[in-house]
Amino acid sequence: MRKCLLIFLAILPSLYSCRITETSEVEAIVTSQKVVFHEPPSRIPAPYSVDAPLMGNGYSGVALSGPPENLVFHIARNDFWRLRSAHDEAWPLVLGLVRLSFPSLAGASYRVEQSLYDATTTGCFSKGELGVSLETYVAATEDVMVINLEADGKETVEGTIALEQADPDARFTDIRKSGVTPEGIRFISRDYSDSTVDIPTKAAVAMISDVSPEGSFTLLPGKPLTIVCAFSSNFKSVDCVQTVIDKVRTINGRRRRLAAIRNAHEDWWKDYWSKSYVSIPDPDIERQYYVSLYGMASCSRDPDFPPPLFGTWITKEPPYWMADYHLNYNHMAPYYALYSANRLEQADPYYAPLLAAIPRGEYYSEEVTGISGGILLPVGIGPIGIETTRWSASLERDHRNWIEQGNIEAGGMFWGQKSNSAYAVANMAMQFYRTWDKDYARKVYPFVKGVATFWENYLTREGNRYIILSDAIHEGTVGTMNPIASLGLVRMVMDTAFDMSEFLGVDEDRRQVWKERREHLSAFPLQERDGKKVFRYTEKGVDWWPDNTLGIQHIYPAGQIGLASDPELLDVARNTIEVMGRWLDFNGTNSFFPAAVRVGYPADSILVHLKEYSLHTYPNGFQSGNPHGTENWSTVPNTINEMLCMGHQDMVRLFPVWPLDADASFHQIRVEGAFLVSASLRGGIVGEVTVESERGRDLSMQNPWEGQEVEINGSDGTQTVCQGPVIRMKTVPGEYTVSVQKSVDGEIPDIAALAVAL
Repeated sequence: MRKCLLIFLAILPSLYSCRITETSEVEAIVTSQKVVFHEPPSRIPAPYSVDAPLMGNGYSGVALSGPPENLVFHIARNDFWRLRSAHDEAWPLVLGLVRLSFPSLAGASYRVEQSLYDATTTGCFSKGELGVSLETYVAATEDVMVINLEADGKETVEGTIALEQADPDARFTDIRKSGVTPEGIRFISRDYSDSTVDIPTKAAVAMISDVSPEGSFTLLPGKPLTIVCAFSSNFKSVDCVQTVIDKVRTINGRRRRLAAIRNAHEDWWKDYWSKSYVSIPDPDIERQYYVSLYGMASCSRDPDFPPPLFGTWITKEPPYWMADYHLNYNHMAPYYALYSANRLEQADPYYAPLLAAIPRGEYYSEEVTGISGGILLPVGIGPIGIETTRWSASLERDHRNWIEQGNIEAGGMFWGQKSNSAYAVANMAMQFYRTWDKDYARKVYPFVKGVATFWENYLTREGNRYIILSDAIHEGTVGTMNPIASLGLVRMVMDTAFDMSEFLGVDEDRRQVWKERREHLSAFPLQERDGKKVFRYTEKGVDWWPDNTLGIQHIYPAGQIGLASDPELLDVARNTIEVMGRWLDFNGTNSFFPAAVRVGYPADSILVHLKEYSLHTYPNGFQSGNPHGTENWSTVPNTINEMLCMGHQDMVRLFPVWPLDADASFHQIRVEGAFLVSASLRGGIVGEVTVESERGRDLSMQNPWEGQEVEINGSDGTQTVCQGPVIRMKTVPGEYTVSVQKSVDGEIPDIAALAVAL
């Protein structure tokens, strides 16, 4: 029998040259993805997702709008909200805008291009012999934006620049200030600090450039003009106005300072892209893959303030749905891809508002259901303990019928759904099982335990099973029994609570209760549609729904069905995917595609629909015609990662749902067990497999070389030969599988030679 070779090596300085090669590879892949805007965006300013070029650093966000003669940079921040716990009284705010006017460029051509690899936006606007070139970026490591302008035609171009306040037609009274310092630093601030808010907020922008006191300037060919803006808030500095003024003062005219900011910016993005990447043969899907990851890097990094519904690009108030953290999927979905894509820094902000909402969740658990110590959350929350959907005077006046219909309980807007808190655990479970990080587990365990406590007491015993009563599958379907999404989510909650408790060595007395509830929870309800056995949305109540994807969310994100599940259950799951066909759903595409992968739906079909999805977007990656925002950025990267490398049900599978005739490769996809996996597929043959074990957990991998023996070589000199359908191995943190190669003429390749070559 011929042998394949699986080599384990520790991370060594001698492998530095390998790192350089990897960086070159990812640079070539990402730089080939161009984001080009051939005309000014038309959906901005808007109270929903915009179609504009987007920039950001995870704290501040800037969206570019306007024609060449009137370019507008819309500025917002993740930590700048009106903070009051009341429906229609809390939302993320517009901070201000920078306006560049070039009257002579009216009617000029428009082209804006974004380089994803270094997160730089360039623009070219020309009209005859007049032309202006623009280069701008929001720095990754400092809260500043740099704009470089230059005349690139034969003539000089006259322009003006202004730093302006947000739309003055705000619904609530705020305080706006603006001014110019003696050295020409312009600044604005906006704050909500009166008695009508629960938590005061304030944010500021300062701007400096070499222009006249009135803001006019002349662009000369070959002589660029640099504009620097700085951003801050009361959550980041004691005096945010003075902070931004001081910041631009230290930068203005200092070339070395600007160069250092630019170099740090480029280094941050270079590191970001090297964390994980893929190469696939379809350029449209691949572009959407990287545009999506660019978007999440640009809006999600503040550990206390996750991006709102439309990312850090709030351009008009009030935004739809208050742009809050909606807990019946919208807040969860943007992060789905980040765990497998190894972008944990962007994923971490997810849980902050949930931990802050624990006291309110305990209140509702007690008030609505009488369950002490549980966590039951309404549909909408904001940052740092704010509840955006709490009953308010306007609701009392305009929507009294919502109470009569059972949608408001104890002052909280639930729409009959008990599953919001369980849904919130899904992302915590994804990060926990992919990292096995004790610090992370300690942070989120109080929330997970509280949700498990609620459900262990809320379930009703009926014979030999537990049932879920009075829990809506869709908003407003009050009173249904055994909604299928909740049946999946509660299973996931019980598993996660059990495993976290065991991992942390706490609450041993609770584990058996959680295990018993999980093992006796009702089976997923079934029905027949279009001549096929499919899942039913509830056991009693709603049987089907014409849109959305709640009928498959027990598969994903709840993760309760996969390739190792019972074959009959998998057939039902694939039938349900076929009959639903929600590939371009208004809400649920982000769960529908990965669910299709998890159950082994035909790969070719998934890719056809994924290409259609990828082409149904604005250049910035937001879905065309869909007002929803960042939630759709998870769809393509999450689906592709699962197709290339699935770590689910205690098994790592390479290219499990991928056409074998489509060459592809991936680098450091993060899977359950805290493993980072890299591999390639060429001519239908898997090779060059690398596995990094972060926590030294046992690894089970489906043998990608069926019928071949696999030799495992540890960095300690041990060698093991495996055979059979599953490769099982003990791992040590830091060990690597550097490459996999088929033997030549039955001989095992020389290990030392392979290591040197790599």
